[in-house]
Amino acid sequence: MRYKKYNRRKQEIPVDDLVSRLQGGERVALAQAITLVESNSEYHFEKAQDILQSITNPANPSVRIGITGVPGVGKSTFIDTFGMYLCEKGLKVAVLAVDPSSQVSKGSILGDKTRMERLARHKQAFIRPSPSSGTLGGVNRKTRETILLCEAAGFDVILIETVGVGQGEFVVRSMVDFFLLLVLTGAGDELQTMKKGIMELPDLIVVNKADGDNLNKAIKAEHEYNTILHFLKPYTEGWTTKAMRASALKEIGIEEIWKTVERFFSTTKENGVFSNRRMQQKKDWLYDMIKEQLAYQFFHHPLIKEKIPFIEKGVLDGEKTVANSVEQLIAAFMNAKGLG
Repeated sequence: MRYKKYNRRKQEIPVDDLVSRLQGGERVALAQAITLVESNSEYHFEKAQDILQSITNPANPSVRIGITGVPGVGKSTFIDTFGMYLCEKGLKVAVLAVDPSSQVSKGSILGDKTRMERLARHKQAFIRPSPSSGTLGGVNRKTRETILLCEAAGFDVILIETVGVGQGEFVVRSMVDFFLLLVLTGAGDELQTMKKGIMELPDLIVVNKADGDNLNKAIKAEHEYNTILHFLKPYTEGWTTKAMRASALKEIGIEEIWKTVERFFSTTKENGVFSNRRMQQKKDWLYDMIKEQLAYQFFHHPLIKEKIPFIEKGVLDGEKTVANSVEQLIAAFMNAKGLG
């Protein structure tokens, strides 16, 4: 008995149908579209770009909020509580995570949805790990494109979590409107563990776990952070970054945090900072993608793959300088492309 060869592409949903379902808010379609964005297949890359081209200008742009903090600060509990609060207000909430270090550790990003048990079950919420870095753009492009897909699916608020405090904060800051830093009590001690410059990024600092026996320490930490912020230039023009305390576990201060976010958007839209930031982010993304695509094409070219081991050996043996070696490789690449 003969079996017909299975053709995967014939089983796939046409782009127009997928876009229509996506814009109708269908979760399965959103998940399928994100899978295409995550894929390192060139065929899927092209199909994902066709989808994104069809959703370039969403009717209702989302509110994009980055959330970070050192391990143990309670990010998952905070996002679960904050997300539930927003869902109960009638807003649709998407949660993504960014971990540029995952390409080194190969670990799970975001981990299990059980870390946000209530939010994971809410019909107004969508939780998805953002893909790790790889070919065809890496974490920066894939997370940005996932944001656009969630926005097209009608999500009002997109929360982007970073894993720990490190390079991820700078990546996320470049793709969100509002950046929130979660901290613990003992400002001086915690600042020692933070990467230099992180305090200049947030639009709001929240001292979490401000409840029970920890309340007095949280009040003190809130004062300490506000004192520090007084001497720092705010990241967002026309906005004064402040610290406030909250307890995600006890659901204290969550409403005040959202009111601060709303005030931020009102202020930045009125003074033009919001639209200017979105435009600058698109411009930065354009140039980042140019660099990434050039690097991808360069390192995946057969001639370069063949030459690099010999060039590398020459550099390591001290027979060639780095500058001359790079010039030689670039010239070979340009000639192979007919651009020399």
